[in-house]
Amino acid sequence: MKLVLAVIQDKDSGRLQDALIEADFHATKMASTGGFLRAGNTTFMIGTEDENVNDLLDLIRSHCQSRTQVMTPIASLDGNTDGYVMHPIEVEVGGATVFVLDVDQFKHF
Repeated sequence: MKLVLAVIQDKDSGRLQDALIEADFHATKMASTGGFLRAGNTTFMIGTEDENVNDLLDLIRSHCQSRTQVMTPIASLDGNTDGYVMHPIEVEVGGATVFVLDVDQFKHF
């Protein structure tokens, strides 16, 4: 058995959740926050049998696209920018960061 942790952008979470339900994958959905952009993410915890992992990864890949977004860098935490002007930059967001972990034991009470 495997535990799949999929961290995705909030914009993709509804579509992925619907697809997981339709494909009969059971998931726990949690709100999370990214460290770089400090933007909302959604983390899905999905338990599945080993033989279903590739189908699950294909499903995640097809519903979580990366895209570019223009953002203004956040000033340093101490508020000291040393006279630098913060210019908007283009960054790639979205897609999915996925971890596949072995599960030694699973219990459902």
